[in-house]
Amino acid sequence: MSDFVEQCRREWRRLGVPDPLAEEMAADLASDLGEAEAEGVSAEELLGSSVFDPRSFAASWAAERGIIPEPPTRANARRRPLVLVAFTALAAVTVIITALLLATGEPRVSLVATGQPRPHVPSPPAAPLVPPGPHVFHANTAAPIEWILLFVAVAALGFAVWLWSGWGRSRATGAPA
Repeated sequence: MSDFVEQCRREWRRLGVPDPLAEEMAADLASDLGEAEAEGVSAEELLGSSVFDPRSFAASWAAERGIIPEPPTRANARRRPLVLVAFTALAAVTVIITALLLATGEPRVSLVATGQPRPHVPSPPAAPLVPPGPHVFHANTAAPIEWILLFVAVAALGFAVWLWSGWGRSRATGAPA
């Protein structure tokens, strides 16, 4: 059974269990297995089907002791990616649409001014000469809002990437070998 204990030690090392705790758990396991063998109880009777999967046994024991996080349940494992996919897609679509609006300069506002002074407003004594006819001024009034929206959408996309990287790491520790 020393091979079983050794495989558990390797798994605890892989999972990042601190060495003193791993040694304590290995000593407890070796002691329990030794006592069971002395009493004529097989390892399979003591550990059940876990005797055939030392990595899973080691991971579940460390999780039960609170040394490593519990692996996610199937309900959470399925639900979380759907939420992340929706959040990521929304952020990406917002970035694309905002970038396109900024690139095209839409929507535009036009201001038409005629060069003729209004009759009820007296002209100043040294008024500049403005050629007659209408003058059209175009402006993109939505640009400040679009820049803010682009900044927020890029930040949301970065947050989504961070969430994806954290989700991948949490699944890797709880994934069976």
